[in-house]
Amino acid sequence: MSKRDYYEVLGVGRNASEQEIKKAYRRIAMKYHPDRNSEDVQATEKFKEAAEAYEVLSDGEKKSAYDRFGHAGVDPQMGGGGGGFSDIFGDVFGDIFGGGGRSRGPQRGSDLRYNLSVNLEDAVRGTTVSIQIPTLVGCDDCDGSGARKGSAPSNCGTCGGSGQVRMQQGFFAVQQTCPQCRGRGKVIADPCQKCRGQGRVEKQKTLSVKVPPGVDNGDRIRLSGEGEASPDGGMPGDLYVQIAVKEHPIFERDGRHLYCEVPISIVDAALGGELEVPTLDGRVKLKVPAETQTGKLFRLRGKGVKPVRGGPLGDLLCRVVVETPVKLNRRQKELLEEFQESLHEEGNKHSPRKSSWFDGVKRFFDDMKL
Repeated sequence: MSKRDYYEVLGVGRNASEQEIKKAYRRIAMKYHPDRNSEDVQATEKFKEAAEAYEVLSDGEKKSAYDRFGHAGVDPQMGGGGGGFSDIFGDVFGDIFGGGGRSRGPQRGSDLRYNLSVNLEDAVRGTTVSIQIPTLVGCDDCDGSGARKGSAPSNCGTCGGSGQVRMQQGFFAVQQTCPQCRGRGKVIADPCQKCRGQGRVEKQKTLSVKVPPGVDNGDRIRLSGEGEASPDGGMPGDLYVQIAVKEHPIFERDGRHLYCEVPISIVDAALGGELEVPTLDGRVKLKVPAETQTGKLFRLRGKGVKPVRGGPLGDLLCRVVVETPVKLNRRQKELLEEFQESLHEEGNKHSPRKSSWFDGVKRFFDDMKL
């Protein structure tokens, strides 16, 4: 039996926020938790299904992979080992349905996001950019412990180092964050002067970001371990660099293809000619055949973008726009009038589209009279 869509399982849309996903999971998990439905096998399965969906949709990377590739893009075993449904449930509910008073281990540092604007040329060819981010890093005076040099944190006497205290409330086993150590499991009798016992200090960090060729709006670059330091000695978070490509004065991008408009004169459109058009690799010649109409698209193969995720090189599509001459002097106007008269002498054969359009308009009004 195939798995249900994770968004359908939680009852949220694909654009749901992190808070909406968490709220939906909490509601379903409370309803189908095994402690409340001990004899209902279907409820247990729904609880596990919701936990599996939440583990994927609450993780930025897994959610991105699922959105792109569906169930095939994520691990169906959901981490195995010491993780799984009970840890996810505890992350959402915190103090309720505890896990027997065991220590949750060091907390991972928070992920950070940086919005990086690049021009189209750099997005297509790739570049390296230096950025500065304000973040929290481990205190070098106390090595992140929060305790003054020569001392060390000690186990909390209230929770025994687990960070949580447990009590019985009705038919629920309620587990709460320890009020003494605030869930850290450790207490600091002699705090570090520099970080005031926090183990972290604020710092402006300079990083070099390699932007790969072919990135586009909305793409993210992950810098592992460059997020905030952990508050209690755990792993640091990651930094996600969000790409925004600036508007270009000539080209527009649509995936792997580029588009541009090329203005041409009435004479070049009528008689044909050769134009010089820009590409990201330099100028190229574009041959315009005689009697070219405005809006005609010319494709220059291989002059587009190589996608960052692979695939064939795109094309440049040039749309010609016939430009009406302006600021004419008297003689130029006379020449155009003579030219127009010479066209009228031969009927409508020089303007077939105009003739067929007016014929269509006439038929339209004739039909309205019936």
